[in-house]
Amino acid sequence: MVKDRKYYDILGVSPTATDTELKKAYRKAALKYHPDKNPSEGERFKLISQAYEVLSDEKKRRLYDQGGEEALQEGGGGGGHNPMDIFEMFFGGGRRQRERTAKDVIHQMNVTLEQLYNGATRRLKLGRNVVCAKCNGVGGKKESVSKCKNCDGHGIEIRQMQIGPGMVQQIQRTCSTCRGEGEVIRELCQACKGNKRVKEELILEVHIEKGMKDDQKIVFHGKGDQESGLEPGNVVVVLDEQAHHDVFVRRGDNLVMEMPLTLSEALCGCTKSIETLDGRKLVFSLLPGEVIKHADIRTIHCEGMPHQRNPTEKGDLLIQFKVRFPTELSAQARMNLSKLLPGKSEAMIPDDAEEHVLAKVSEREKRWHGHDHEESGGQGVRCQTQ
Repeated sequence: MVKDRKYYDILGVSPTATDTELKKAYRKAALKYHPDKNPSEGERFKLISQAYEVLSDEKKRRLYDQGGEEALQEGGGGGGHNPMDIFEMFFGGGRRQRERTAKDVIHQMNVTLEQLYNGATRRLKLGRNVVCAKCNGVGGKKESVSKCKNCDGHGIEIRQMQIGPGMVQQIQRTCSTCRGEGEVIRELCQACKGNKRVKEELILEVHIEKGMKDDQKIVFHGKGDQESGLEPGNVVVVLDEQAHHDVFVRRGDNLVMEMPLTLSEALCGCTKSIETLDGRKLVFSLLPGEVIKHADIRTIHCEGMPHQRNPTEKGDLLIQFKVRFPTELSAQARMNLSKLLPGKSEAMIPDDAEEHVLAKVSEREKRWHGHDHEESGGQGVRCQTQ
């Protein structure tokens, strides 16, 4: 049980979420509410980054689960980091790189398990900022550009505010005259309106190689935003595998599937077929006398996911069998089975034993029991005696 669910709710995960689930939830939320996409969601982006910073750290997460945000502050594990640092650390890049290059354009691309298995080519249309060709990124005529006198070209103005007798507070903010640019343009470029950059539409062909994985990045170097005096940024495509597939689940380089069997098939053998992700048919047989128990697993070697660098090599296909038992048996069937199957064991019943009748549990009672079990930490009680 956790004391505070706030950070978990911010990321949209349960308190039992794994590291992988936390990363995936943070990636989606951070991309969605990044200030570049949603300028009005800056505070939400900070909360998302703060939640991930705490929950992705084992020590901080334990403190938070035990005592909430108060425990974090007492233990020195509270926030305070720049959310952009977390974002850049998660998606690659950093401050030093940002100083030399324009910022990257990050795009999340939904992909199916079939596309990761077979490979695919997707066309991606993006908008990016490029240096204005008419003014070469100056924003106007060169002779009309001058250093801002208000901030002396620094882009930041400093104001002093008296907050009490003999007490003065110094406030630093973006220059209101030049909007942080450090210069003033008297005659604006007609193409970019003084912004120095214009919007451009870019179409990229994204080649998804066989065997690529969820969260893998495909980088188009120099295809991102441009800024005057800096190297162009990159376009970073982050693959997001869609969680649900009707048949297969990926586990590393292996594929896992469930296969239902009737009780007769499990005991007497059968022949089954599987359609692979590239449309081939695989046929195998369960031999008579090879008894398959419920949840047994069998493997077909080299029929899992392709290895990205060598797609002719593959992982394995794991098949977990789900044996379906009949709901009812006729008297004749019971008689026949009792002759064929090993005999029943006879229980030793003491004279003072109390006899009871087993009742079926309804779906509603199952849900109630599960809820009671969770709320009481596994100590759910249905009946009590005085």
